Amino acid sequence: MRRPLEIKAEEASVRSVVSLTSALETLSSMQIAKTKNKVLISNQFFDEVWGIYKQIRVDVLFNFGRQVDEKLVNKELLILITAKGGLSGDIDQRLIRKFLERYDETKNEVLVIGYHGALKLKQSHVDYEYYFDLPEGDYINVDPLMDIIRKYAQSRIFYQNYISLSQQEIKDVDLSEAVSSKGRVADMDTVGDNLVSEKNYIFEPNSYAVAAYLENSILRLTISQFIYDSRLAQVASRFKAMSAAKERSIDTATQLHTEYNRSKRSQVDTRLKESLAGLKKIRAEGAA
Repeated sequence: MRRPLEIKAEEASVRSVVSLTSALETLSSMQIAKTKNKVLISNQFFDEVWGIYKQIRVDVLFNFGRQVDEKLVNKELLILITAKGGLSGDIDQRLIRKFLERYDETKNEVLVIGYHGALKLKQSHVDYEYYFDLPEGDYINVDPLMDIIRKYAQSRIFYQNYISLSQQEIKDVDLSEAVSSKGRVADMDTVGDNLVSEKNYIFEPNSYAVAAYLENSILRLTISQFIYDSRLAQVASRFKAMSAAKERSIDTATQLHTEYNRSKRSQVDTRLKESLAGLKKIRAEGAA
């Protein structure tokens, strides 16, 4: 049996883990509420911009704000949104597994957001062409991402989707289809709104330029929403991981405390037996 002091030191270490995981759990809970609000605001703004865009666009296809004669890279760009670091459960590992099911180095080029994802790609021996840090603050500048996305004929995004506090899923969607899908949702929310057309509005320099500008705005909002959604799922996954780690740490600390009491009692019993044995020996020698 281990000595009580060794067990006590290990219990103190585990108690420190309990405090740390509890603090991270609380922090994650606060970040979830904050990020949820950002997602809601972003969705509302998207609906408003789409309501204007759908009435003045000159093409049923979403053109990402490109010029008519732009030459595109004939490869599919795969975009991965991952966590900034560890302590977020297995969510990034699940995303990488889904990405690897589709990845073909002859057909795809890779853009990864978040250091943890870049590290996982290196471990999987996958090279990426572009890397960006996951933004820490509330403001997300996605203009550098847009400049890259517009160069490619197709773009597919892999991200973590928040379902509930205890459940997050990995999704991959074609970016053009994602914009159209969000647009259909926005259409249902804007039925009956005042029409925007050249009959009652003036477009400078022309409606084509205004449509391209709105496409840029919609693309900016869509990418930002994916990042917010991923961040929300990452924080929820971290909350779940920290909650599980805290429970395991509490159980371990309880077991160690029980083991400490047993070891201490055993040590006292051993010393008591040694003392009684010594006392018997002294009495036996005195009687002789």
